Amino acid sequence: MSVSSAYSLDANVFIEAARRYYAFDLVPRFWTSLEELARDGRICSVDRVVQELERGKDVLAGWAARDFAHGFARTDTTEVLTEFRTVMAWMSRQAQFSDAVKQQFAGVAAGWIVADARTNANVVVTMEHLPADALRRVPIPNACSAFEVRYVNTFEMLRELDVRLA
Repeated sequence: MSVSSAYSLDANVFIEAARRYYAFDLVPRFWTSLEELARDGRICSVDRVVQELERGKDVLAGWAARDFAHGFARTDTTEVLTEFRTVMAWMSRQAQFSDAVKQQFAGVAAGWIVADARTNANVVVTMEHLPADALRRVPIPNACSAFEVRYVNTFEMLRELDVRLA
């Protein structure tokens, strides 16, 4: 990873952590680490992700709006919009996916994460895997691979950033 790269977090990074292994009441240091890393410009996410998190109307949604608001980049810039159109053009050429799956991908934050990562040379962080034969949904790693955008999971990001939760 280059020095200027940051990590761009997908919604599932926040959701899985909150619901499974880094619950707010069990591992508060994970959440304060994310806040600090975002303030330092080492991680970010996009405004489309916070919109997905707000639908939960839970502790995570409150934290995102209150404590991590500084970490959500705007996607309405000319550069990101241009990259998003490129990602969507790629998506439209993927014969393995139905029109419904393509519409679903266009309506969530996934394409915006990839577009933002391409714009800013960021590393995408997602808990999704790369199944080349996916049919029911478009995994972010598939789009990342198509555009040679590096992606890692939450644990790889934490190791690479030398985050210690103890």
